[in-house]
Amino acid sequence: QVQFVESGGGLVQTGGSLRLSCAASGIIFSINAMGWYRQAPGKQRELVAQLTSVYSGGTTNYADSVKGRFTISRDNAQNTMYLQMNSLKPEDTAVYYCNTIPAARLRGMDYWGKGTLVTVSS
Repeated sequence: QVQFVESGGGLVQTGGSLRLSCAASGIIFSINAMGWYRQAPGKQRELVAQLTSVYSGGTTNYADSVKGRFTISRDNAQNTMYLQMNSLKPEDTAVYYCNTIPAARLRGMDYWGKGTLVTVSS
């Protein structure tokens, strides 16, 4: 059974940095396309960073809103994924989730972990 545990969120001032981590069980990161998603209050969840599987070259892609500031990476040996977030802005405030692309399914529904809250103060 797949399980994601996100961590590393917190309160940071504008311009600050955070590093999010995602640990998983029931899935191997390296052979799946993986992503970091976020959901801000009152908004839909959006994909902000993606990392293809090793079979697809492990390439990255970012939403325009975070390009140049966020970096997604993966430690295959530890089966852990990271999101380095620099130059944070108040509009980055959201709950951040890791997941496969598309999202993992569990009992016929998209499965999401609890996420980790990032709050950027102005």
